[in-house]
Amino acid sequence: MAGHALSRRGGASGLRRGEAAAGWLFTAPVILILGVFLLVPVLMALWVSMSDWAGRGSPLSPSVSFVGTENYSAVLADGGLATKDFGTALRNNSWYVLLVVPLQTAIALFLAVLVNRAVLRGRGFFRTAYYFPSVTSSVAITVLWLFLFSASGAVNSVLAWFGLNGPNWFNDPRGILHLALSGVGIDTGPAALTGGGMLGISWWEWLAGPSIAMSAYILMAIFTTSGTFMLLFLAGLQNLGADVDEAAMMDGANGWQRFWRVTLPQLRPTLFTVLTLGLIGCWQVFDQIYTGTRGAPSKTTLTPAYLSYKTAFTDQEWGQGAAIAFILFVIIVIFTLLQRWVLRDRPVSRRRIRAYEVAREEGTS
Repeated sequence: MAGHALSRRGGASGLRRGEAAAGWLFTAPVILILGVFLLVPVLMALWVSMSDWAGRGSPLSPSVSFVGTENYSAVLADGGLATKDFGTALRNNSWYVLLVVPLQTAIALFLAVLVNRAVLRGRGFFRTAYYFPSVTSSVAITVLWLFLFSASGAVNSVLAWFGLNGPNWFNDPRGILHLALSGVGIDTGPAALTGGGMLGISWWEWLAGPSIAMSAYILMAIFTTSGTFMLLFLAGLQNLGADVDEAAMMDGANGWQRFWRVTLPQLRPTLFTVLTLGLIGCWQVFDQIYTGTRGAPSKTTLTPAYLSYKTAFTDQEWGQGAAIAFILFVIIVIFTLLQRWVLRDRPVSRRRIRAYEVAREEGTS
């Protein structure tokens, strides 16, 4: 009996070893490809960010010297033009993320709930129509946006019908919050905001809001990405069971209460995916800026991704360009971990448990 059991365990462990070997064998090509085309370039870029490579020859040649964090200090701490440009890019992109991510998520969820309704006729048409901008080339969309938002474009023509003078969108560097404050007579900030700052930018400039030019990019991002995230929410909605929603309806919950208390908590994994993809995409915005304004006007559409490209390929400061890319990577990781912590599953508080038990006892009595 004991020998039979030992042989059976030995056979099972041998089978597991065989399955593990087969698994590694099948995944080896993918691991090799990722290592050669992803891991190795990332490690080389990390070396470039800590070296004085000038873009000529191999970055691993003996003539290239290790400079440590010198490139990072030039971007973050020196207070020169490189620091101020990075601060400007970070300010612009922060407002971009702050406005695009919540709006595109809310619109995508609203569209998903709308096209998921069984009473809606032509749901297939609406799903395709909402998703179509997402499959169109971002370069083509940017060129179209430049035409629509030009000084004599369609957007300003529509505004003129309502008696409004539209701005010269992609050539107006004024911040929308500063414009709003100037409308009530506040043209300069207090000394506490104008005297201090971060990365060469005063707090008053940080609070300028997105420029009018960047606002046009914000509208474009919401227009082009909401359809993609709509499909993710739609897939999540169609995987939800109807029994919980029906139970809430029988308990007297109205439509908003069922959505907020029942549907939305079940969409938490999908919401995390949408927010993560939105954050990554917004912090890495590049092709629209490169195709459109290239940081103009007055660097109010400059973003860290485009600044990294410009610093390396145009200004030939390869180490600083790579350093900006890795700083951007750290920012994305921090925001992803932060939102994961915010959306984590929390245990039900004792206060809610007691309130539920009291309500249940009152309902049964």
